[in-house]
Amino acid sequence: MGTLPVYRWCLAPDGLATRRQLRAAGLRPGGQDVVAQLERPRRRRGPLVAYLYRLDLAKPVRPMTVRRAAALAKANAARRWCPSCRRDAGYVIPSSLGMCTPCHDLTEQRVA
Repeated sequence: MGTLPVYRWCLAPDGLATRRQLRAAGLRPGGQDVVAQLERPRRRRGPLVAYLYRLDLAKPVRPMTVRRAAALAKANAARRWCPSCRRDAGYVIPSSLGMCTPCHDLTEQRVA
């Protein structure tokens, strides 16, 4: 694989789109390779990079089925349960803490 063509922000040719642009149009990359990259310069850090895909090779987004929606709801619910107190935290538990905030605060107090 050679190097990818690089375009500056807002100067990509017609027929190419980022993942977000594809999704907004109801499309997905569909297994195609990245054909170019888009760079947005920043002052103190490296540039922001977005990969571009061909619109003519993009495929329609697969529709959400009842079973897929149920599986997604179950996975999201599992991320809300605290393994320490075994309760629904009401929010997605941060992976950095590994438990709900009240349980984490209690363990911090015990350590200190």
